[in-house]
Amino acid sequence: MAGALQRNKEEVASEMWNEQLNTDNKAALLAWVKDTGIRLVQINGQRKYGGPPPGWFGGPMPSGTEVFIGKIPQDIYEDKLIPLFQSVGKLYEFRLMMTFSGLNRGFAYAMYMDQCGAQKAIRLLNRYEIQKGHQILVSRSTNKCELCIDGLAPLVKEDHLLPMLQELTTGVLSITIHPSPFKKQRQLAVVKYTSHQAAAIAKKALVEGTLCLCGDQIAVDWLTSHIKRELHISSGQAIPEIMPTHYTCRDALSQEPLEPVNCHELPTLGSMVDYLNSLCEKKQLGYPEFFTKCVQRNPEGWLQVWYHVVIRRCLSPFNGFVWIKPDDSGLENDEKVKNVVALQILSALGCPVV
Repeated sequence: MAGALQRNKEEVASEMWNEQLNTDNKAALLAWVKDTGIRLVQINGQRKYGGPPPGWFGGPMPSGTEVFIGKIPQDIYEDKLIPLFQSVGKLYEFRLMMTFSGLNRGFAYAMYMDQCGAQKAIRLLNRYEIQKGHQILVSRSTNKCELCIDGLAPLVKEDHLLPMLQELTTGVLSITIHPSPFKKQRQLAVVKYTSHQAAAIAKKALVEGTLCLCGDQIAVDWLTSHIKRELHISSGQAIPEIMPTHYTCRDALSQEPLEPVNCHELPTLGSMVDYLNSLCEKKQLGYPEFFTKCVQRNPEGWLQVWYHVVIRRCLSPFNGFVWIKPDDSGLENDEKVKNVVALQILSALGCPVV
């Protein structure tokens, strides 16, 4: 559904949401839209601001310019979110995921005109208290572009599936079909799209459309590291062991170790990851790229996670293993892993946190 909020208030309300839900905040949003002249378009379960401006000849924004925003209270709308995220950098696009009843789904994506804007949003707005007692999470968007379609009949071929998906979705780049590791005598297709947005819209369309192929009901989901691993195993290829390696500052950097940093500012930055990002930005080392994978869980519930972190001006990546234990602290496991890893890297960079 495409609709602009500049249109008549009653028309917009009846088209885009249940009028009886959260009326005060919706009225404030409509008033803000009227005052600012901002255009919002709702389609495929999301409401979008911005995107390529008229006459835009550039390509898509590069990797690292989009952030994920989570834990948004469901009665918060763009009149609060867009000005907040515009305050740290120039927005290229803002997408708020919506329910049919007119509440947001609790998450959104903000894309900036450059990586600096995205980095500042993560550093300054992660854990920002947008509403009393409600802190939002801001992290780099994972930019997933691949879906898996499981449960395909043995007769389905790539040249059969490709035109069907091209008709139902947009942005299909490639398709590969493999024996399914999860369903006997069935196949699993890996479908790559041009962007995360194209893949997300395709996933929603395929899931809600209850796609059937050759009389079989199939399952559509993101292609995860677990599925990749299972595909690798089922193909009969050995998975190489990754041994932990730890680098000192002298190993990793092409310069002298950094001077110790006063860490009293750490609480204002929110986390070890934020602190590492801030330090790397200050020293012009490049934005840290985190890659992690859980390799085992022990009987006590601790998770062993392998990590690989790339910092552009470091000669070697940082690799190793860390242990974390899930608890009720409110932090996601991925966030806890990154904080522990960031602490180790800070120590390797000559900046011990005490």
